[in-house]
Amino acid sequence: MRAYQDKKNVQAKAYYNDRFYVSPQIPKEEVSSDEIFAKDVKDLESAFSVKEAYIQRGQLVVYINADDNLKVMEFLRDKLQYNFLSELSAIDWLAKSGEFEIFYQMLSTSKRKRMRVKFFIKEKEEIKSVTSVYKSADWAEREMYDMFGVRITGHHYMKRILMPDDWHDHPLRKTYPLIGDEEAQWYEIDKIFGKEYRDIIGPEERDSARIVEKDTHRFARVKHEVPFGAEYSDEETQTEYQEEGGIPIVRKLKKSDVKILKERP
Repeated sequence: MRAYQDKKNVQAKAYYNDRFYVSPQIPKEEVSSDEIFAKDVKDLESAFSVKEAYIQRGQLVVYINADDNLKVMEFLRDKLQYNFLSELSAIDWLAKSGEFEIFYQMLSTSKRKRMRVKFFIKEKEEIKSVTSVYKSADWAEREMYDMFGVRITGHHYMKRILMPDDWHDHPLRKTYPLIGDEEAQWYEIDKIFGKEYRDIIGPEERDSARIVEKDTHRFARVKHEVPFGAEYSDEETQTEYQEEGGIPIVRKLKKSDVKILKERP
């Protein structure tokens, strides 16, 4: 049995990140600033509990109770003229609060307005399918189950849509490694050839950023640059960052001139 490794938020360990970058917050506007949205929220509040409502990037965002999701969808279609569900999915906040954030992206072609309906659920909490209201939810709900493991009741064919039925875990959760886990590395080998061929074929390579040091046809390493297809060598080749002679108007940069910034200038 393999040793346990903590997979908490492993997708945060990206190959590159700007340590100075701070994601900007999109401004929120008052619902009262748009006459149509203000009326939509007022009508919603007359029938359901609206936890929060605001306008962001020209569309209305409304938070509701998870138990009301199906009835709210019916209300939006029948009463508020939101006749099109263009997208639905989940956001994984399990490491932060133990919850998924579910959203439905709505469009009213008659009003020319967009609305995003949101709510939170616990990891193993079930939600009602909205396929009886919007047929476009069919494959999107299956994908949400397949990728995040969100449990949906009332769907006529609730099974995985992208991954095989016997696939382990849900690939868009933040606890799922970007290069797949051990089972993913051996899945096709085991299914096509059998486990006895593991030592012959080897594991699948699912890391798109992996560099094979000795492959000089497709990869190059800093300080170990060689001509295309040349023999592999461990000797360092690069000491300066410009060819001999260089370009007169460009200052020649040496390794000793390199500085590591602690903060952005």
